[in-house]
Amino acid sequence: MLMNHRKFQFLILAAILWAGCCSAQNTESWPNRPVSLIVTVAPGTVADILARTLAPMLSERLKQPVVVENRVGASGMIGNDFVAKSAPNGYTLLLMVNSFTMIPSIYRKVPYDTLNDFSAISKLATSGYAFVVNTNVFPAKDLDEFFSLVRASPGKYTYATPGKGTGHHLAMELLKQRQAIDILHVPHANMGSALNNLTGGHAHTMFAPTASVLPQAKAGLLKILAVTGTQRSALAPLVPTYSEFGLSFMNDVDGYWGLMAPAKTPKEIISRLNKEVLAIAEMPDFKQRLSAQDVVVVTSTPEELATTVRADVARWAKVVTEAKITAD
Repeated sequence: MLMNHRKFQFLILAAILWAGCCSAQNTESWPNRPVSLIVTVAPGTVADILARTLAPMLSERLKQPVVVENRVGASGMIGNDFVAKSAPNGYTLLLMVNSFTMIPSIYRKVPYDTLNDFSAISKLATSGYAFVVNTNVFPAKDLDEFFSLVRASPGKYTYATPGKGTGHHLAMELLKQRQAIDILHVPHANMGSALNNLTGGHAHTMFAPTASVLPQAKAGLLKILAVTGTQRSALAPLVPTYSEFGLSFMNDVDGYWGLMAPAKTPKEIISRLNKEVLAIAEMPDFKQRLSAQDVVVVTSTPEELATTVRADVARWAKVVTEAKITAD
């Protein structure tokens, strides 16, 4: 019996050593086949453009194809869930959009754990929101006048968004809460329909990517009153930031993107990906292509991105609870 017990222990130890050896070999040989980069929004969006700008550069550095896959639906949960449940081997990555941190508080049933089912790699980029009005139906010349008009007629004016629970929706709800204003939400199926309704005068205001509203602003159909973020937009340098009006709480209300992998992805792979992202971020061509979309390249350590995600989940949960927002 003693020999059998010792033999059993030996076999267990051998199995553990074999598994560890195989794991190390797999990590050292990574990548040896194509890598999938999952995007949770539709082709042509800023996130998709970012992914398709990053992919060939990352492919060149990894010496393997990096294939962009759009897995759209359920406010991003379909793509997020696919990555969360993928093997943690470095072959399935997620282009995280900032709504990733809003989903847990908006939906009662999320098929994955936002904080525990993913491994952060690096922040990729950020872009402020432009706050625009249709001056034909809302004659505000600046942000101060906007607040005056809304406070004079609570509940009269409307704001458009590309959908309930989006970053644009929660940005306005945060502004409403901090400034004690009453303006009605009109959700749409996507950014295009929301912007069309605003331009057509069926809504009064909205938050939108600066690049998407610049043509209408130049044509005089819309007016950009302010932008979020810590600095003015390179595409609209004459437009002030919210902090210039004393509203610094809107500084970090923006669209941002990061690169993530399934939880338990080996640290060696996470470290390698972070290193490659930081190298790509220094490439002038990468920065130039994204600047056309009013996107600023911003990187981070894996720990910094994880900290940002945790902080944003808590921040938006507070906004959602106070606004009583549900998307189920």
